[in-house]
Amino acid sequence: MHRTSLAGKIFDTSNLLFLTVVAIVTVYPFWDTLVVSVIPLEEYLSSSIHLFPKSVTFEAYAYLFSMKELWTSYGVTLFVTVVGTAMNMALTVMAAYALSKPQLKGHRLIMFLFVFTMMFSGGIIPTYLVVKNLGMMNTVWALIIPSAINTYNLIIMKNFFSTLPEGLIDAARIDGCNDMTVLVKIVIPLSMPAISTITLFYAVSRWNEFFNAIFFISDKNLWPLQLFLRSMLFENESSYSGGGDSLFLLGPSIKMATVMAASIPVMLIYPFFQKYFINGVLIGGVKE
Repeated sequence: MHRTSLAGKIFDTSNLLFLTVVAIVTVYPFWDTLVVSVIPLEEYLSSSIHLFPKSVTFEAYAYLFSMKELWTSYGVTLFVTVVGTAMNMALTVMAAYALSKPQLKGHRLIMFLFVFTMMFSGGIIPTYLVVKNLGMMNTVWALIIPSAINTYNLIIMKNFFSTLPEGLIDAARIDGCNDMTVLVKIVIPLSMPAISTITLFYAVSRWNEFFNAIFFISDKNLWPLQLFLRSMLFENESSYSGGGDSLFLLGPSIKMATVMAASIPVMLIYPFFQKYFINGVLIGGVKE
């Protein structure tokens, strides 16, 4: 029977304590946000630390979900997330597959141009002028097309495709498969861990779309969820609902309720991608 040494026990205990502290520090802000979103004003003002609610009210959520602007921004964000992620993955997968082939003429130069954009970019003003001249101002496409490919994700996909057995692809070519058939029927099924991971990266980035929206979207009907969240966080805290003894300050609670409404959808989806995400993160970490 294997016995853990004293040094090992000390390390395991210290590691457990450290990870417990990290977990508490990580979870507490989210828990505090949730609690503040459901407690009455009196309880919120009585303490600066909110561990457990003494009483619960969903007035802030009722007020939030009655706002038309919330559902409009949800619709914009869902469209940008679904369509934008689909475009991201289509372009990233095709470009990565092509660049993973050494026989592609000029692939080193093309790859250099991609990597160059990670270090140098045109800047905000040239990007704004390009989007404006293309007629994409105040359209959802201004949130999708300028960030159609992320170079870092492209490099990850390219490196993964490079590890696939070339003999399998050659066998498919002998059977009469063209490049697109090889990509769709062989390469993509073998690359699901990497593809799922990159899809998650893109989807979360699209869901959190904020920077481009500030510059390119001025129409409130086209605001994504993060701009709506920003507007709610900067709302005047003098908004009230109710009357008499039930006077309810919407400021803190409505803000935290908006944060929860923007965060929970991604948190609900993440567990379904977790196994692929872990496999994708470990890609290249273990060599056989």
